[in-house]
Amino acid sequence: MDVRKLIRSFRYAASGAKDVFRHEQNFKIHTVVGLITIGLAFLLKLNGTEWLILLLFIGGVLALELMNTAIERTVDLVTEELHPLAKKAKDAAAASVLFFAIAAAIGGLILFIPKLLAIL
Repeated sequence: MDVRKLIRSFRYAASGAKDVFRHEQNFKIHTVVGLITIGLAFLLKLNGTEWLILLLFIGGVLALELMNTAIERTVDLVTEELHPLAKKAKDAAAASVLFFAIAAAIGGLILFIPKLLAIL
Protein backbone atom coordinates (compact mmCIF):
# COMPACT_ATOMS: atom_id res chain seq x y z
CA MET A 1 0.00 0.00 0.00
CA ASP A 2 1.35 3.42 -1.01
CA VAL A 3 0.80 5.71 1.97
CA ARG A 4 1.66 8.84 -0.03
CA LYS A 5 -1.02 8.01 -2.58
CA LEU A 6 -3.54 7.45 0.22
CA ILE A 7 -2.65 10.78 1.84
CA ARG A 8 -3.00 12.54 -1.53
CA SER A 9 -6.48 11.07 -1.98
CA PHE A 10 -7.53 12.47 1.41
CA ARG A 11 -6.11 15.85 0.43
CA TYR A 12 -8.11 15.82 -2.82
CA ALA A 13 -11.28 15.01 -0.90
CA ALA A 14 -10.60 17.76 1.65
CA SER A 15 -9.90 20.22 -1.17
CA GLY A 16 -13.19 19.33 -2.84
CA ALA A 17 -15.17 19.74 0.37
CA LYS A 18 -13.45 23.06 1.11
CA ASP A 19 -14.17 24.37 -2.39
CA VAL A 20 -17.83 23.38 -2.25
CA PHE A 21 -18.19 24.93 1.21
CA ARG A 22 -16.68 28.18 -0.06
CA HIS A 23 -18.77 28.46 -3.22
CA GLU A 24 -22.08 26.66 -2.66
CA GLN A 25 -24.68 28.35 -0.49
CA ASN A 26 -26.76 25.21 0.06
CA PHE A 27 -23.75 23.23 1.29
CA LYS A 28 -23.04 25.98 3.83
CA ILE A 29 -26.67 25.89 4.98
CA HIS A 30 -26.67 22.09 5.32
CA THR A 31 -23.36 22.21 7.21
CA VAL A 32 -24.59 24.83 9.67
CA VAL A 33 -27.88 22.99 10.21
CA GLY A 34 -25.92 19.76 10.74
CA LEU A 35 -23.68 21.41 13.34
CA ILE A 36 -26.66 22.91 15.17
CA THR A 37 -28.33 19.50 15.12
CA ILE A 38 -25.21 17.88 16.57
CA GLY A 39 -25.18 20.51 19.34
CA LEU A 40 -28.82 19.78 20.12
CA ALA A 41 -28.09 16.04 20.12
CA PHE A 42 -25.40 16.58 22.79
CA LEU A 43 -27.80 18.65 24.90
CA LEU A 44 -30.55 16.03 24.61
CA LYS A 45 -28.12 13.16 25.31
CA LEU A 46 -28.94 10.93 22.38
CA ASN A 47 -28.07 7.26 22.81
CA GLY A 48 -25.69 5.38 20.53
CA THR A 49 -28.32 4.21 18.07
CA GLU A 50 -29.84 7.68 17.83
CA TRP A 51 -26.38 9.14 17.17
CA LEU A 52 -25.77 6.63 14.37
CA ILE A 53 -29.07 7.52 12.73
CA LEU A 54 -28.45 11.25 13.11
CA LEU A 55 -24.94 11.03 11.65
CA LEU A 56 -26.25 9.02 8.69
CA PHE A 57 -28.84 11.73 8.04
CA ILE A 58 -26.30 14.56 8.25
CA GLY A 59 -23.63 12.69 6.29
CA GLY A 60 -26.16 11.66 3.65
CA VAL A 61 -27.38 15.20 3.06
CA LEU A 62 -23.83 16.56 2.83
CA ALA A 63 -22.68 13.73 0.55
CA LEU A 64 -25.65 14.23 -1.79
CA GLU A 65 -25.03 17.98 -1.86
CA LEU A 66 -21.42 17.29 -2.88
CA MET A 67 -22.59 14.94 -5.64
CA ASN A 68 -25.18 17.48 -6.77
CA THR A 69 -22.43 20.07 -7.10
CA ALA A 70 -20.22 17.62 -9.01
CA ILE A 71 -23.05 16.86 -11.44
CA GLU A 72 -23.89 20.54 -11.92
CA ARG A 73 -20.26 21.46 -12.57
CA THR A 74 -19.79 18.55 -14.97
CA VAL A 75 -22.89 19.53 -16.94
CA ASP A 76 -21.65 23.13 -17.06
CA LEU A 77 -18.28 21.90 -18.32
CA VAL A 78 -19.89 19.86 -21.11
CA THR A 79 -22.28 22.53 -22.38
CA GLU A 80 -22.69 26.25 -21.96
CA GLU A 81 -26.01 26.34 -23.77
CA LEU A 82 -29.33 25.84 -22.02
CA HIS A 83 -29.99 22.30 -23.19
CA PRO A 84 -33.15 20.53 -21.96
CA LEU A 85 -31.20 17.40 -21.00
CA ALA A 86 -28.65 19.46 -19.07
CA LYS A 87 -31.51 21.05 -17.13
CA LYS A 88 -33.05 17.65 -16.43
CA ALA A 89 -29.74 16.27 -15.14
CA LYS A 90 -29.23 19.26 -12.84
CA ASP A 91 -32.84 19.19 -11.64
CA ALA A 92 -32.68 15.46 -10.87
CA ALA A 93 -29.46 15.90 -8.89
CA ALA A 94 -31.00 18.77 -6.93
CA ALA A 95 -34.15 16.71 -6.30
CA SER A 96 -32.07 13.92 -4.78
CA VAL A 97 -30.73 16.34 -2.18
CA LEU A 98 -34.18 17.75 -1.53
CA PHE A 99 -35.79 14.34 -1.02
CA PHE A 100 -33.07 13.13 1.35
CA ALA A 101 -33.05 16.43 3.25
CA ILE A 102 -36.82 16.16 3.79
CA ALA A 103 -36.46 12.56 4.97
CA ALA A 104 -33.59 13.60 7.27
CA ALA A 105 -35.62 16.46 8.71
CA ILE A 106 -38.55 14.14 9.42
CA GLY A 107 -36.18 11.59 10.94
CA GLY A 108 -34.62 14.31 13.08
CA LEU A 109 -38.04 15.35 14.34
CA ILE A 110 -38.80 11.73 15.22
CA LEU A 111 -35.55 11.60 17.22
CA PHE A 112 -35.85 14.99 18.92
CA ILE A 113 -39.54 15.64 19.61
CA PRO A 114 -39.96 12.93 22.28
CA LYS A 115 -36.83 14.15 24.06
CA LEU A 116 -37.95 17.78 23.91
CA LEU A 117 -41.43 16.88 25.17
CA ALA A 118 -39.88 14.96 28.07
CA ILE A 119 -38.08 18.13 29.14
CA LEU A 120 -41.33 20.12 29.10
